[in-house]
Amino acid sequence: SRCFGLQNLSVSASMTRRTVIFTDHSGMSAAGQVMLGTMDVHHHWTKIFERLPSYSTLQRKVLLLEEHISHLLGGIQITYVEELQPMLTLEEYYSALDNFYNRVCNSRLAFHPRSLRGLQMILESDRYAPSLHELGHFIIPTVCDLAALQWFIITKAQQAREKLKKKDELMALEKELIEAATEKFHIQRLYKEPSVSSVQMIHACKRLLEESLPYLQGMHLCISHFYSVLQDGDLCIPWNWKS
Repeated sequence: SRCFGLQNLSVSASMTRRTVIFTDHSGMSAAGQVMLGTMDVHHHWTKIFERLPSYSTLQRKVLLLEEHISHLLGGIQITYVEELQPMLTLEEYYSALDNFYNRVCNSRLAFHPRSLRGLQMILESDRYAPSLHELGHFIIPTVCDLAALQWFIITKAQQAREKLKKKDELMALEKELIEAATEKFHIQRLYKEPSVSSVQMIHACKRLLEESLPYLQGMHLCISHFYSVLQDGDLCIPWNWKS
C-alpha cells in the first residue's frame, strides 16, 4: 500500500489510521476496515483507496441512522460487533439499518425515553426471533415482529444489564492477566484472535503464568484455536493447549 500512497499523496492521506484486511472482495467493512480482494488486480485496489472519502460520508450516515434508531428504542445503543456478526460491507450494513429504521418508524413502538440507556443491540439479517447473547447484547433480526421485540427487550433488560456488567469485569481481568503475562515473559505482544472469548483468554493467561517459558521473550504470541505461525512470524497457540 506504500507504493500506492507514494503515487498519489491524496490517497496516502486518506489511508491514515485505516486498518487494511485481505478478503474475497474489495470495499469497506461495516467495522470501517478497508477490504482488499485477493483476486482483484492492484489497479482496482487503487480505486478503493480513491473512494475512501465517499466511504467516510457513508460512515457518517450509518452513525446518524444508529442514533435515530437508538432514540426510537429508548436509548439502546446500536452497534456492530465483528466477533458476533458475519462480515458485512458498509453498504450492506447501511441497507440493514435503513430497512429496520423504516419499519420502526412505521410501527407504534413506545419505549420510555432513555429507559434502555447502557444496553446494546446488534442487527441480524438471517434470524427471525430476538435473542440475548451471553455477553449482554440483544441480537435483533431486521424482520422480527416489532410488538414481540418490544416485549422481549423490556422483559430481558435487567438480565442484559447483569450480563454486560459481568462482561466488563471479565474484560478488566483479561487485560490485567495479559499485562502480567507480557511482563513476566517479556513478550513483545500478547493478543487473541477475535473468535477467542474473554473466558478462554483468561484461562490461557492463567495457565501461561503457571509456566516457566523463557523462550517467549521478545515474541509476538497470539492465543487462537490451533497451532500455527503467521506470515509475519507471530506464534499462535490454542487457548486450551495440551502440556
